[in-house]
Amino acid sequence: MTIPIWSRHADLSGRLSRWRSLAAAAGTALLLFFAMPGYFGWWPLLFVALTPLFTAALYLPPGRSGCMGFFAGFLYHILTLHWIVVVLGRYGGLPPWLSVPALVLLALYMGLYSAIFCLLLSLIAGRSWHRERSVAVLVWTAPVLWVGLDFLRGFLFTGFPWLDLGYGLYSQPLLIQAADLGGHHLLSFTLALANSFLVAIIDRQRSQVRWNIRREKRALVLACCFLIFVFGYSVVRFRVLPSLFYHSLQAEVSVIQGNIAQDVKWNPEKKEQTVAVYEHLSRRAVRQHTTELLVWPETALPFYPQQDPLAARIAELAGKENLYLLTGAPTFRITGRDNQKTVSYFNSALLIGPNGKVAGMHAKQHLVPFGEYVPMRKFLPFLSPLVENIGDFTAGASSSPIAVGEQLRLGVLICFESIFPKIARDEVAAGANLLVNLTNDAWYGRTSAPYQSMAMAVLRAVETKRTLVRAANTGISGFVDPSGKVLQQTKLFTEAAITAKVPVFEKQTVFVRGGYAFGAMCLACIPALFYWRKR
Repeated sequence: MTIPIWSRHADLSGRLSRWRSLAAAAGTALLLFFAMPGYFGWWPLLFVALTPLFTAALYLPPGRSGCMGFFAGFLYHILTLHWIVVVLGRYGGLPPWLSVPALVLLALYMGLYSAIFCLLLSLIAGRSWHRERSVAVLVWTAPVLWVGLDFLRGFLFTGFPWLDLGYGLYSQPLLIQAADLGGHHLLSFTLALANSFLVAIIDRQRSQVRWNIRREKRALVLACCFLIFVFGYSVVRFRVLPSLFYHSLQAEVSVIQGNIAQDVKWNPEKKEQTVAVYEHLSRRAVRQHTTELLVWPETALPFYPQQDPLAARIAELAGKENLYLLTGAPTFRITGRDNQKTVSYFNSALLIGPNGKVAGMHAKQHLVPFGEYVPMRKFLPFLSPLVENIGDFTAGASSSPIAVGEQLRLGVLICFESIFPKIARDEVAAGANLLVNLTNDAWYGRTSAPYQSMAMAVLRAVETKRTLVRAANTGISGFVDPSGKVLQQTKLFTEAAITAKVPVFEKQTVFVRGGYAFGAMCLACIPALFYWRKR
């Protein structure tokens, strides 16, 4: 039987189209990987990284566009989140046949959002059903969908908003000041808009395009004006901030990085040695500076201070040096009486005053699922053999800041709470004028994860216009001023004691007052895009 020539050409065209869509997906995934914080951080690529994906989605039918997006998201997150294998394998004790599939499953889940994005983009703004559909629809649809789905990923199933697009600009304070208007989601929106605008400019070069379509021209001009406003605002804001810093209250803060190895951190025989390391580094820092606040990392005290005699040494240090000491430590609380007693455990931050007494305490609000608790444990009994070493912590419920004397009020972010903008926003709205991030990134090893974590913490400072003090067990520790400029930072896996005078701001930003809802607004606008499609 002879296959008609037209059929063979159609089959060849289909195969070429499939290869082009795979190339577009891989191109976007690789460009994003090279652009984002971690090993490379080539941030200018962010302004072009999404154009292959957007261009392919413009012409592919929705189903194939969704498959392309799924492949792009899966590949990108396999590259970006490879450190999961290190966390689960080296430190979690899981064999490769469990840790590698865990990474794959997480990447598959994250890829679903890219799949939904491309499917909806093709459905709403694509040309598979209308060859001369205005590209202006894609220009505005793409950023709304991108940010709306990012926001959804940030709270669905407890949320995992790891390394959203806007974080790629963290190293460029000149370009990120608009985050104090709409948060990092506004930066993601702007970058997606810049990519879709570039797609439109390229598309408009086709000879058959008519430039006299007024609505399209207005939409493109509006996009250009939006980009100018966001980056123009950032530049002006960045130029004005130094004078505000100069006239603000200054606080002298020291951060101690103990560099305690994860495999010895919880060894009972090593806890006195751990305390001695922190005491030595603290005295070295205080000897050279007039420190008001000393900050130790998450669980720097590997014991319960309520019942361990070593806690007296911490109190003695704060009293002898006449300062406030903020340290991470596990704590517990007993409620009830006799046979009805209930013990709750917390991942906490304790503030020890100059009098040696506990002046304040804050419990971690957003726990790590399968790391600090097992969600739906009674419904998932088969997980018990895999989580024998996981703690059963209780989440804190308070966003109230910890008062340090009469002028400082600390908003505490423990561990990966720094990747959730709402937690920092709520603490600043409650009165915090200084953000402190206590973390233990030893789990990540020498991977890209500590750099990614630091990048996300920088945006919390910019959004709220609060200095962020970061104390990490093995690094990266440092100071980030309210403009997002990193004043000092330590190297990974080294002992360090660093001190800086940091500005203390009181005024609330637009983001704190209401701009934090920008991502939610984008998500709410997605149904309206279908109405626009009908129009």
